Amino acid sequence: QQQLVESGGGLVQPGGSLRLSCAASGFTLDFYAISWLRLIPGKEREGISCISRSGSFTKYSKSVKGRFTVSRDNATVFLQIDSLKPEDTAVYYCAAVQLSENACAFWPGLEYDYWGQGTQVTVSS
Repeated sequence: QQQLVESGGGLVQPGGSLRLSCAASGFTLDFYAISWLRLIPGKEREGISCISRSGSFTKYSKSVKGRFTVSRDNATVFLQIDSLKPEDTAVYYCAAVQLSENACAFWPGLEYDYWGQGTQVTVSS
């Protein structure tokens, strides 16, 4: 079965850090830009970051810029999340989309080829 698998979520105190991972099962990530989106309770899904197929282009939403860092290696895409705030509490999803080598996007309405199942991040003292 072809799917994305996220991991790395958990409960963390404000100011803490987590590293989320997104790996592909049944296919290779090489041909896909990867987006990170999150679903905060009571709100619509929000795109927060993305990385191009080549890894050379990244983008961040205003809400996470400077605190979150996206990267990738051959098999996995990572989202390093630092300086966490209670308002970052959400289910975090990765999604794959085929774009040109140095492009990415994190618009929630994009027609993604694959979605992960989500990983819960809870920021609370």
